[in-house]
Amino acid sequence: MNTTEKVTLKNTIVDTIIGYNENRQNETKQMHSKRVLEARRAIEKHNEKKQLSENLDDYYVLE
Repeated sequence: MNTTEKVTLKNTIVDTIIGYNENRQNETKQMHSKRVLEARRAIEKHNEKKQLSENLDDYYVLE
């Protein structure tokens, strides 16, 4: 294996490692975004249930 082949092989290995790390970082960001979105949806659902409950309580008080 000559010097050029060694350099090419090293560059390929480095590019592969960098690509793997970038892919892993992207997956981590996607999982974080998914969790934030799920939390936001859960909060909105809770607030909707709370508002509905309050509205029903008001309705029955008026009758």
